Amino acid sequence: MRDGLGSAGVMRRFSYTAGMEQALPTSHLDVRAFARSAGALRGTASLPDFARVAHDCVGGGVGTLVRWSVDGVVRGGTEVAAQLMLHLQIDTSMLLTCQRCLEPVETTITVDRWFRFVPDEETADAQDDDSEEDLLVESAEFNLRELMEDELVLAMPLIPSHAECPTTPLLSASDPDFDDAGPAKPHAFAALAKLKPGRDGN
Repeated sequence: MRDGLGSAGVMRRFSYTAGMEQALPTSHLDVRAFARSAGALRGTASLPDFARVAHDCVGGGVGTLVRWSVDGVVRGGTEVAAQLMLHLQIDTSMLLTCQRCLEPVETTITVDRWFRFVPDEETADAQDDDSEEDLLVESAEFNLRELMEDELVLAMPLIPSHAECPTTPLLSASDPDFDDAGPAKPHAFAALAKLKPGRDGN
């Protein structure tokens, strides 16, 4: 049985109770019902549940928690003009690898975004440039979990780094055996050049 679906695949009536707590966000959210009931979901998930994010974290993100909440809102008075809105907030602190010293760096990630639902992709493309909110296509089985993972990926820094590294960054490397190898041998072409006539006036 899938979230919110009966055994025959028919959407069951579900009351999105304000403040309802759950661990992992659903992958089958009825957007219209959620917004019209002023739904509110919130909870604390484990970071490894978001595979694309955990992949870049030290230790795979084990032991890291992700606090999240989502609220549904309807803007506009009439049925035709009504806009279905979703307010998503995420807060977590993950261990990434500093790209200067290669040591773990604790990185705070926050997401606070509004989304507006439209009927189809064509409408989203037409309104995207003029919209203050991010646009999503309305669905009776919207994947909230996937949206959260996308937003976490976008919020992660491209180049994680400490404000001040705990250890001196390794800027260059040397091989001890290289210093003991003695002076470099002359290049073969340089030696041949010396044998050409006219170099020493002969």
